[in-house]
Amino acid sequence: MAKFKFKKGDMVQIIAGDDKGKTGKVLEVLPKKNKVVVEGCKVAKKAVKPTEENTKGGHVNKEMPIDVSNVKKVEA
Repeated sequence: MAKFKFKKGDMVQIIAGDDKGKTGKVLEVLPKKNKVVVEGCKVAKKAVKPTEENTKGGHVNKEMPIDVSNVKKVEA
């Protein structure tokens, strides 16, 4: 496996896709899948069932993984 050039907390810019041009902080790195999760980018609505902790349920906004080839590092 090649060395991964991103780590949690890095500032990155999206260079392809619907969120092209947005910048954000890396929240999670998934080296086996070759993806990263970026704060505020590629947000999807997920349906959540009611539980004891979350009695109402409903929809939650969740960041989804983005392929590393669509992201570049930005100096903070």
